[in-house]
Amino acid sequence: MDVQLKKGLMSTCVLAIVAREDTYGYKITQDTLQLLDASESALYPVLKRLEAQAFLTTYSKEYGGRLRRYYSITDLGRHQLVESKKELEEFKKVIDFIMEGGNEP
Repeated sequence: MDVQLKKGLMSTCVLAIVAREDTYGYKITQDTLQLLDASESALYPVLKRLEAQAFLTTYSKEYGGRLRRYYSITDLGRHQLVESKKELEEFKKVIDFIMEGGNEP
């Protein structure tokens, strides 16, 4: 898959995962890697970028005697996820057209 396409999808995947429930970085990484062929190291910059854009917030919570950093989606992040889904629906129409051999859009 194209690197740029994968980057865009990775952000949307992360938002969709965190929208289901607050979760921690390693879990987000594992869930995302099941969908996209990417390295774990590629995902942490995505998390930082989404946090810098105010799409995600973080908090710490103790787990097994250690602090674990959890991510939570913001209202702005939910809005971005909705917009991303709209764009993906448009993209899906193009993909379907191509995959169906160019029969009526």
